[in-house]
Amino acid sequence: MKKIKVLHIIKSLGRGGAEMLLPETLKRHDQSQFEFHYIYFLPWKNQMVEAIENAGGKVTRFSANNNIQLFLQYPKIIKYCKENNIQIIHAHLPWAGFVSRLVHKITKIPTLYTEHNMQERYHFVTRYINKLTFNSQSLGIGVSEDVTQSILKNIEPRIPCVTILNGVNTDSFQRRNETERITIRQEFNIPADAIVVGTVAVFRFQKRLDKWLEIMAAAIEKDSNIYGIIIGAGTLEPEIFAKHEALQLKGKVFFAGLQTNVKPYFEAMDIFMMSSSFEGLPIALLEAMSMECSIVTTDAGGIKEVIRNGQDGITVSVEEYEKLSSALLELSSNKDKLAFFQSQARKRVTECFSIGVMINQLESYYKKFSE
Repeated sequence: MKKIKVLHIIKSLGRGGAEMLLPETLKRHDQSQFEFHYIYFLPWKNQMVEAIENAGGKVTRFSANNNIQLFLQYPKIIKYCKENNIQIIHAHLPWAGFVSRLVHKITKIPTLYTEHNMQERYHFVTRYINKLTFNSQSLGIGVSEDVTQSILKNIEPRIPCVTILNGVNTDSFQRRNETERITIRQEFNIPADAIVVGTVAVFRFQKRLDKWLEIMAAAIEKDSNIYGIIIGAGTLEPEIFAKHEALQLKGKVFFAGLQTNVKPYFEAMDIFMMSSSFEGLPIALLEAMSMECSIVTTDAGGIKEVIRNGQDGITVSVEEYEKLSSALLELSSNKDKLAFFQSQARKRVTECFSIGVMINQLESYYKKFSE
């Protein structure tokens, strides 16, 4: 049987949520029916390249240092599509979407676009271009119902738009390595019996890591057995490091930097906390749930579609993020409740947000549009 050739186009292959999904979905796709190609642009954001290639993907970089340079790579993309007989283009995030729509107009190759964020959160120029070009593709996909509704409200597209919820590889993300749990804790001199609160995030404004640190400081003040680990990096590092110093969190909250493999850090965590002001449907949240971390989070964006407060974890409104500190203390002082939410997180993601459901939906659209 002849394989359907799918080309993913994305701005970078760093360790963002959208980028991290690509190797995980590739591992589960039926590669006897599909052949997957990947084009990215930012040379310094390449952390996912090896994982994609190891999973069987073909990765190409057309180097660009900014969005305009990225957009001007369209002739190379067209040439690549012709030389490799690409049948489906699947773009992720706005600027990859913009260039893919131009390629679609010229080549008529069916093009799918996955939106990972709310339209309201983009710069007004990005929103304008998105609205102007959105109909120059075959299908719009929102990663949560909130994201899809944002598309429908702000863009009013004439093309079909559907929701395909992000998923996680629940077979891969399982808590089963006590050695890694011990090793990570020893690396940061965290006591074996401590309650470890962690997060995985790109250091961007929306993640509100400054507030995350404030929440931790308030909780640690009342329970010295609480420790924290932040995995990630980004442009706001100087501000976050300064906040960490101002709150005197040295020796209590640790920075692990950018990590390609986050599973050992999830092993070390008891609680996964997010203080975001807005989200699509964060992959790190689903991974943490699959790894049986109790979830304490704001109800930003698609998070409220995942975590039912009091059932799968503890949520507070975005505006009342300070209450996350009380939630941490509630779990640190009640081991039975901590264990309950750990098991419930795993149950919820396995039943409703497994990557298998996501893969089946994507493959059905690949087949439909390649006919």
